[in-house]
Amino acid sequence: MLMNTAVTDERWRSVDEVAEYLGVKRDTLYKLITRKNLPAHKLGRLWRFKFSEVDEWMRSDKLKRSRKGNEKRSP
Repeated sequence: MLMNTAVTDERWRSVDEVAEYLGVKRDTLYKLITRKNLPAHKLGRLWRFKFSEVDEWMRSDKLKRSRKGNEKRSP
C-alpha cells in the first residue's frame, strides 16, 4: 500500500525550528506541549514535531476558541 508521499516524506522538526515557525520562545513552546496539547513526539531527550501536525493543531485550537466566543455571546 502506497501512502501520500507529501505527508510521509515530511521531516521531523526541532524545538528551535517550531518555536521560530510559531514566533514564540522555547519556554512557551514547552508550555504549549504540556498545557495545550501541542502535538509533539519525544525521542529520547529530544522533542520532535511535524509542521503539518502543528498547523492542524493551530487550526483546531482557533476553531475551539471561536466557538467558545460565540457561546458567550448567545443569550
